[in-house]
Amino acid sequence: MRPTMLIRRKLALATSALALALPLTSCGFDYATDRPYTPAAGANERDARVDVLGAAIVASADGAGTFIAGLANNSASEAVTWETLDSDDGQLSADVDAREIPPLGFENLSQEGNGVAVTGDFAAGDYLALRLGFDNGTTVAIKVPVVTNCDEFEGFDHATEDGDGGETYDCEPLEPVRDYGPGEEGLEGDELEPEGGAESEPENTQ
Repeated sequence: MRPTMLIRRKLALATSALALALPLTSCGFDYATDRPYTPAAGANERDARVDVLGAAIVASADGAGTFIAGLANNSASEAVTWETLDSDDGQLSADVDAREIPPLGFENLSQEGNGVAVTGDFAAGDYLALRLGFDNGTTVAIKVPVVTNCDEFEGFDHATEDGDGGETYDCEPLEPVRDYGPGEEGLEGDELEPEGGAESEPENTQ
């Protein structure tokens, strides 16, 4: 076989393989876990049949908030229903309306009205050890941060937006604080003078 014909045959085979792969990629592998959903501070747990993605409790005040997450069913043939949410130490309680997730389906709890109201002994900055229970007997354990209803999470706390919890968190940005070194004093924006005053000259080491 001539070299030119051999090169053309290899090119044709490679092109055919690529053409077959494209439909499979676009249609046959649209798994829920491939869909982006990862809020910055959320926690992920991917070791069970249902992946829990970007999980967090968004709170407007101490003691009450909204649980949000993305729940991805990894089974291609069976639906699964999320039924319970609680904590190992009784630090949190919640009433979950059963959510059925179809095969390869995705339940987005961050959408308005989808989050689950929770109450308990917690405040912003805490981490809670939670358990999500499903109808097939699966339990997903995950440690979830409690974040304020501010910045990228603003508007996610639908459960306590009317002030059901304690004193409402302040979302105003903190004033920047200058980190002075030992013995340094002054207000933010002040220029520090070298030791010995502004007129000090470097020592002559010669």
